[in-house]
Amino acid sequence: MCLSLQKISTGCRSIDESLMGGLDVASLTLIYGEAETGKTTIAMQCSANCAKNGYKTMFIDSERTFSSRRLSQIAPDNYSEISELIVLVRPEDFREQTALVDHLTDYLNKNFKLVVFDTITSLYRLRIAESPSKTFELNRELNRQLAVLAQTAKTQKIGVLLTSQVHAVFDGSPISIEPVATRVLKFWADTVLALKLTDNPSIIRAEVEKNPAKLASTKYELRIEQTGVHDTPFH
Repeated sequence: MCLSLQKISTGCRSIDESLMGGLDVASLTLIYGEAETGKTTIAMQCSANCAKNGYKTMFIDSERTFSSRRLSQIAPDNYSEISELIVLVRPEDFREQTALVDHLTDYLNKNFKLVVFDTITSLYRLRIAESPSKTFELNRELNRQLAVLAQTAKTQKIGVLLTSQVHAVFDGSPISIEPVATRVLKFWADTVLALKLTDNPSIIRAEVEKNPAKLASTKYELRIEQTGVHDTPFH
């Protein structure tokens, strides 16, 4: 076990290098993108790499996209050991997500180094669809949850990784893609990674839009493979 774990590898060398070693422990990271851009896979890779250092991950699976089969493809050599260190939680609605966030520190012990919310906005969107008149109230609650998660990351010295869905922004040409609840998510995140589709379904474009070191944004191409999301051969 690495007792001084400070960085968690994403499994993509180019992304890790741009973040000076990977995701910071004690910080909040946002990964956003369209469907099929590898958000969940990268989150699982971070969880597996956290486990390889002997630490636990709490993986909050709001969309039921976590797959044991996918994890076994990502970590075929030590799947049993890694799966034992990933605690899977599946809230049913936004109310359960709220309770989970508020009591998160009650569930975490010193052996946890990562919390994943995949996705942080799915149950929020469903709740808004059910009660459009409560949009302002729900936006305020999501903002509060993010504040709690950011504080938890810093006080507990634990990485918090959020994934988010996207929506189109019609502000000119070309159309841009932004995460749901863009302003509040980007405000609280220390690191922001955007994933975008390309003409090749096995290649995605990744951009580190924000990082703790305040370095200029960087762009890379990644390949989605059976074994996970990795750098393209020319990186």
